Amino acid sequence: MAKKGKGRDGRRPPQRRPVRDAPPGRSRTDEAEAQDLFQDLRSALRSEDPLVLLAMVSSLLVVTDPRPLDVLAPEPEKTPRLDELVESFIGTPYAETTAVLTAIAALVPDEVMAARIGRELAQRQHPLPAWLRGLKQATIESDVWFLTHVLGDGDDYLLGVTLSAGHSLSALVYVDHNLGTVVKDAFVIPEPLAHLTAELASQFIDDDQSLSLVDPATARAVVEEAIDLGSRTYPPLKSDTWPMCRPLIEWMLRKLPAGGVVPDRAEWSERQIAALADDFFASPFATGLDDRDRRGLLESVLWFGTGYGTTDPLRWSSVTVEMLLLDFVPRKVMAEPSYLARLPELLRAFVRYAHDRSGIRDSLTAAALTAIDGHEPEYQQLIRSGRSQGPAGLIASILGAAGDDGVDDTFDHLGGLVLEHLAATVGGSDRLQALDDKPLPDEPFGWVGVPDDTRPIVEQVLERCDRCADELLDAEHRTAMRRFLGRAAVADPALFRRKASPGRGAAAIAWVICRANGTAGGRTGLSVGDLLAHFEVKGSVSQRAEPLLKANGVDPYGFSYSPHLGTPDLLVSAARAELIERRDRWLAEDWDD
Repeated sequence: MAKKGKGRDGRRPPQRRPVRDAPPGRSRTDEAEAQDLFQDLRSALRSEDPLVLLAMVSSLLVVTDPRPLDVLAPEPEKTPRLDELVESFIGTPYAETTAVLTAIAALVPDEVMAARIGRELAQRQHPLPAWLRGLKQATIESDVWFLTHVLGDGDDYLLGVTLSAGHSLSALVYVDHNLGTVVKDAFVIPEPLAHLTAELASQFIDDDQSLSLVDPATARAVVEEAIDLGSRTYPPLKSDTWPMCRPLIEWMLRKLPAGGVVPDRAEWSERQIAALADDFFASPFATGLDDRDRRGLLESVLWFGTGYGTTDPLRWSSVTVEMLLLDFVPRKVMAEPSYLARLPELLRAFVRYAHDRSGIRDSLTAAALTAIDGHEPEYQQLIRSGRSQGPAGLIASILGAAGDDGVDDTFDHLGGLVLEHLAATVGGSDRLQALDDKPLPDEPFGWVGVPDDTRPIVEQVLERCDRCADELLDAEHRTAMRRFLGRAAVADPALFRRKASPGRGAAAIAWVICRANGTAGGRTGLSVGDLLAHFEVKGSVSQRAEPLLKANGVDPYGFSYSPHLGTPDLLVSAARAELIERRDRWLAEDWDD
């Protein structure tokens, strides 16, 4: 739902006895700890509240779940596998382990595992509560509720089950769109779903929120995908109750109808984005702002607003403002500080325009504007800093977090990370080992496979790239740009059938090749501003580069973090020589010294 932790008004949704990170989830090796576990299980088994035992079993299942993998841990944490856990309970035939095995058999999706447990349970005679004996017969509520907010930062899905003995469990799952449509938080309470929705409606919903029914199959598809995406997010998303209740949530979701389809996120065409920009600059909100610099800045704002977060550039919250100013622009938009410094002024005007156009209340607009004011000092500092990106920034943050005492413990692991990054730069370890620093040949543009109807536009882009190489760069860069352009023209001809500026397209290609080679803003002294000025382009060309990168098989989002193209034949000899030097230096390092 819209309010989580310190939500928009600081209130917290109703929670009573939620599933928490229970002690049994910890690895226990000695006899005393085993006794503690059995005492906790015995107490839970005697409780009149089924959620007490289910919470413990859910915690145990999470501990055995390999999701998520901490890729930065110097040594992967050793956790028990589910089959090992089950075998340990099978080997201890007590009432407590019978209860746990019964719950596991119902909660896990692995039918082979459930059958293995079933054969063992058939030999046991321990008395169990009626709700536990009939856990597999629990029924899902037919209604699934959907709670959303007008600004669209995230949505809540509310669902419930009724156990065979009449007990009710309800779950609330929060799907955060700003983090990439992932489950950020969830909890389960021992209440009927009708009670939970009624309490939310009466106490926690304001005029900017709406609570409505949603198709159960669609809800299942959305939440399952959001759980999967969240499980692959680093750092892992954690709260008091998440992911410890994940097995319970997934069990409830599997009882909903299958076959749902996740709705497509809104996509904005280049024509729609251009029309929105024109409408803004023609509005009274943009009086005195219509110039080339601010139009270029608005391109970056709309790039973020239409492609990230909620994908709705007409709705701005304090969260999306923070993401734009403190992460997106400093990390992804390569431009001079004097140019980027004008963004907050433009953003204030655009937020006023966007909220007026979409009918957002003045108080929410004021909150977004306050966020811009609050983040502007840090933003201005960030755009004037070195703005470490990709692996460099990652390594710096790891060493900074480790402190002096932790450097020796992490340095060994960092060496592996660096070598993995270098390998990814050229497309694999074998290519990294075979890398040479011979100059790229001065070769002609390859027209094979380029559709005839795109040839006129491709020729215009090619002519501008060649001129840039002749006047600012060299023959190696010309070859790299020709190869990059040719691959894009063959892989995605539609890019050259659109009404787009050949000059901006050529500037985007030059920017990609120079950024991948460290040429602009790097070893040569050529600034990004000077490079783009050659094409008479103002502002950022990052957005224009995205489809060209995709056509070359490069993830644009990954390129923003770490500008590599995954192949050595687009790297000039100086860039490859630097990679070779770094490869050899890290390989020769004495990690045990």
